[in-house]
Amino acid sequence: MSQKPKPLDETESARAWWGKELRNWRNVRRLSTRALGEKVHLSATAIERIEKNERSCNAALAGLLDDALMAGGALRRLWRFVEEEADRDSNHADNRAAHPDEDRFTAQATGMLATNPLVHSDRSLSPVERRAFLNLGLGGLAALAPGTFTDLLPRLGQPPLPKVVRPDDIEQVRAASATLASWDNLYGGGGIVRSSSAGQLIWAKGLLGVNCPTELESELLTAVGRLAIVMGASAFDAFEHDDATGLLTFGTWCAEQASNWHLRATAYNWRARHAIWCGAPDAGLTHAGNGLVRADLLSAREQSMLHNARARAWARMQNPREVLAAIGQSDDAFSKAKAGEDVVWMNYYDEAQHYGDTGHAAFDIALLPGQSSRMATDRLQKAVDGHTEAYVRSRALSRTKLATLTMATGDPQQAAAVAHRALDEVGRLRSKRALEDVKDLRKASAKYARKAEVAELRRRISTTVLA
Repeated sequence: MSQKPKPLDETESARAWWGKELRNWRNVRRLSTRALGEKVHLSATAIERIEKNERSCNAALAGLLDDALMAGGALRRLWRFVEEEADRDSNHADNRAAHPDEDRFTAQATGMLATNPLVHSDRSLSPVERRAFLNLGLGGLAALAPGTFTDLLPRLGQPPLPKVVRPDDIEQVRAASATLASWDNLYGGGGIVRSSSAGQLIWAKGLLGVNCPTELESELLTAVGRLAIVMGASAFDAFEHDDATGLLTFGTWCAEQASNWHLRATAYNWRARHAIWCGAPDAGLTHAGNGLVRADLLSAREQSMLHNARARAWARMQNPREVLAAIGQSDDAFSKAKAGEDVVWMNYYDEAQHYGDTGHAAFDIALLPGQSSRMATDRLQKAVDGHTEAYVRSRALSRTKLATLTMATGDPQQAAAVAHRALDEVGRLRSKRALEDVKDLRKASAKYARKAEVAELRRRISTTVLA
């Protein structure tokens, strides 16, 4: 009889946590320690000892193991926490030698952070706290202090921060958010947004540790939180899901510290949409509900936006009755929207966006038994017709869904015509969400593959879009 594997305590250290994740991935791939070892030229014993945190590993080996297990970069990204912990332990040891009285806490922060709880040294955390700290995706301590989000960001040369936060500094952060959001809508989250945004957030987040006049604190937190949310939404579009989770959680923290209900609603909307996409509609429904906790403080468009998130969660759970109810609530809220009542970042939520969001929810139930595709088709078409050139990705997503639904309901010729226009726009994007929808379109077209227009469409998808 085989011996039961030793239970692993991931709370011991980041390295122990990484070892447990290695074992989890190995089990998911149904590989023995020997089989995995052969892939990276190690013995079964060596793999077992790495999993138990009894043998050293390094970044290069972590990368080889990630490739061998087809973990999609998950183990590589987790290894950053191991390196960060090693750096913290090294700094902790140096500081303890120089300042023996400062064994349990880091130095008191200045500026706005001085009003927050002290950031605990890693050695002072309980096992439960340590788990929360290590796992950004679950919030915990990472949701309480912006200093813990440094693991999300590359080590870049940081420009000097001002000694005191000024209105101009906050305006720069706002401008960065607006620019990045515009690029994201035009090009998708995987292009220029991903390559240019990290340094901006490093600088913006650094402002939270600078002395800030009391009257500017809320504005600063709102601006930094908005930038984090824009980046989180872009990371989601690029399928950098760990980064998306951390950034959106940080954005929520900023919104709540600023007591900004409008930013909070936006943060929870994106957290809901991200969770739903990642296969957790229950969590998405909870996030949408959290966003609506004080609906009386939100604008009509914000309420409509969050009801759309609820509709999409219910759709993924294949509950048509709740989907239609949520769409009805969204429609009712949107009908009460008034010009000029929204914060600037809600400008995107116009009639086209409303029809697109509700159309996507209707799409997810359109082909269920007893359901009609008419609502989804009508709303997606209105979205396509209404989106301007500033929202290429939104239009491409709605047009691809429309083509897929048209194909699935038996009109391949019309579907192919719509699909080619969608592919014209998808080809301009760096959006993995858009590519995922194209894959669904290709699957829907399989039963008509012998028709000339569909065969040509499938060739185009294979050679120019998914290549």
